[in-house]
Order: sequence, then structure tokens, then C-alpha cells
Amino acid sequence: MTAPLPRRRAVALCHVSFEDLDAIGPLLADAGYDIEMVEIPVRPDFAERARDVDLLVVLGGPIGVYEAADFPFLVDEIAVVRERLLAGRPTLGICLGSQVMAAALGARVYAGTNGKELGWKPLALTAAGADSPLRGLAGEVPVLHWHGDTFDLPEGATLLAGSDQYPHQAFAFGSHGLALQFHIEGSPAGLERWYVAHVGELAGVGMPIAKLREQALAFAPAAHAALRTMLADFLAANAAR
Repeated sequence: MTAPLPRRRAVALCHVSFEDLDAIGPLLADAGYDIEMVEIPVRPDFAERARDVDLLVVLGGPIGVYEAADFPFLVDEIAVVRERLLAGRPTLGICLGSQVMAAALGARVYAGTNGKELGWKPLALTAAGADSPLRGLAGEVPVLHWHGDTFDLPEGATLLAGSDQYPHQAFAFGSHGLALQFHIEGSPAGLERWYVAHVGELAGVGMPIAKLREQALAFAPAAHAALRTMLADFLAANAAR
């Protein structure tokens, strides 16, 4: 009888509890990963937990990487992500996580000048993006945008996707670093927590919660199909690391 393959370890760095792995979690578990959720603001050991795991996922949050004066943990977070990226360790960043990756690679991260990008809409893949783990998003597949910050493309990174509002939406750093400004993981059920937590923000920009709920129900299935492709490709490319 063939022995089962050893399971691998993944850590998800979480900035706020309601922005979790959502649809990514079951896919990682099925791919043989044991997952540890680490809430950065209350875990002083988060960098130690993240440093040597097989996969690091850096999740989103409502702060900016330039706010280290108020959130000092950002200094160590950026440092450990830089360490992993330069060492070739598999790292996936989503929204704030992508901005952390950009900052870790020396790029400028800043408040966008084209307003807040909020709601479900498709991306424009670059030629490199169409031949990347994001290939499942070709053909006008909408994903969830929920950000006001943006970043310059880091030196040595490959641009994979942009939008009409912000041109830098995803980049790769080698085959081991994948940064997504948008959300491909949000499920209709999981996003209900976001609507509660961000009710003030949504009211401030005039975005009806009912519209976001309707969009999630309509578009999440196709986004999650692309997510399955993305994770399968990304994990396969890093299987030997």
C-alpha cells in the first residue's frame, strides 16, 4: 500500500477576523495543507509563525501599509514577507496582502487618486497574466474590488492584470510570489460579515449592500472556478519548494 503524502503547512496572516481565507480554505485543505490562522494584531509571534511554513497567505484589511506609526506590526510583517520572497518561499497576497508584498519588494504603496474601487467587475489580463495562474479570469470574469490604495509595480515583478480604474491589480514575483489587489476568495455567505463591518464605509460611498449581495450571488461561482485553477497552478509550480 502506498503511504499517504505528508501534509504541508500553510499560515494565513489575518488583519481582521472577518477577512479570512473563505473559499481558499477548503481548497488548501483538499490540496494537503494544514492551515493555521494567525491574527497579526494580537499575535506578537506572527513573524515567527510565518517565516518557514510551506505556504504563506497574507490577507486583506482596512489599513494601509504606510500606517506603521499607528500599526507598528506592519514593519515586521513587511520584513518577513520580504525575507520569504527573496528566499523563494511561496507567498500569496490578497488586497492589503498584495500591498504588503509590493512594499516588501521596495515599491511605493499609496492612496489611489482615482477614488475607491468597490464592487464586482472583470479585469484585463496582460499577455503574461493569460499564461499565469490567473488564466481562469480570462473572458470577462468579474471579481470583487474593495480598495482605495494602489501600488507601483515592484522591480523584478511581472504585471498580470489591471482594471480601468487602477492598472496594477496583480503581479507575480518569480513563480513563488503572487499578489492580487482584488478578492477572488469571497463567498456570498462569507461576505455578509464584511457588509456588517463596513456598513459605514459603504454608506459613505453610496454603495447599496443589496447591490453587493446581488453581485456576489451572480458572480462568485465563476470567480471561484477561476480560484480553483489559480491555486492548482500556483501550488503545482511550488510543489518542490
